[in-house]
Amino acid sequence: MNAYDKGSDARRGPAGEGAGRDPRPAVPATPAHRPAPDAPPPASDTPASAPDDEPDGPPAPHSPGTVPGPGPGPDPAADPETGPDPETGPDPETDPDPKTDPDPETGPGPVTAPPAEPRTGVAALSLRYQIGAALALAVVAVGICVHLGMTFLHVAPANTVSKQHRETIENWIYPEFEQNWKLFAPNPLQQNVSVQVRAEIRTADGASRTTGWYDLSARDGRAIDGNPLPSHTQQNELRRAWDFFVSTHDDDNRPVGLRGALSEAYLRRITAMRLDRADAAGADGAVERVQVRSRTTNIPPPDWSEEKISDKPVYRVLPWWTLPEDETRGGIG
Repeated sequence: MNAYDKGSDARRGPAGEGAGRDPRPAVPATPAHRPAPDAPPPASDTPASAPDDEPDGPPAPHSPGTVPGPGPGPDPAADPETGPDPETGPDPETDPDPKTDPDPETGPGPVTAPPAEPRTGVAALSLRYQIGAALALAVVAVGICVHLGMTFLHVAPANTVSKQHRETIENWIYPEFEQNWKLFAPNPLQQNVSVQVRAEIRTADGASRTTGWYDLSARDGRAIDGNPLPSHTQQNELRRAWDFFVSTHDDDNRPVGLRGALSEAYLRRITAMRLDRADAAGADGAVERVQVRSRTTNIPPPDWSEEKISDKPVYRVLPWWTLPEDETRGGIG
């Protein structure tokens, strides 16, 4: 039934939708049955109730062709046509939900994007510094590849490439990156070799004096003892410098090939630095010349062995070397 139908003034009760409603469609009253405007109301055997009295129960359905008398109007809050429908929810025209029914004329509100995460690492740098970092990484990568290639050609069996570029490979490897495989040889070393040095000092008054022998190998050994993480310099620098010198000189200490001069300069600079650390020249003196020697002793055999070896040390004394001006105070030029 349409709530706006003027032909039916059926009264709704407070019980909600459908209470006291006649299921039959209402028939509009004909003009023959409508009372005149000036006619008095018809008499009734039932006493009229006061206008303010509320009915005790739901109103009875009116018969067709009759007009209900005046009475209290329906409660707007309880009217199912005007109030909220419990089945369909609130009327979108009178109570729009901004979360589900945005205004079609204005559209949905602006959506705020989540804040971007801050950039870290190289991405946080400016473009100029990113280019610089990329170039630095490229240079490091190229250097590593070149070093690995040179080391491989040095330790690999002789081939066409290593023979053609032998001088370049040796200049790259020696003396810092020399590969020593004596530990895995069929007959490992059974000797203790100590490298010792002494110096000729020029004093402030022009006189000269000669120091005693400094046992550089013993100093390295004392630095390694009790150290769980000894440095590469303490373990290998002096030993490899001496092995490099011996392999490039004959028994008369004369250099063999171009590497002989290089090994001599390398060993001389190491001894000059060690003497400067030991303060051999004193406060006013300067080292003019150095002399290096080796002291070799055989490792004694175990008690159960019947091998007989000499226990006397063997010395190999090198000639005096004059230090350049930049090495007299421990510099390496």
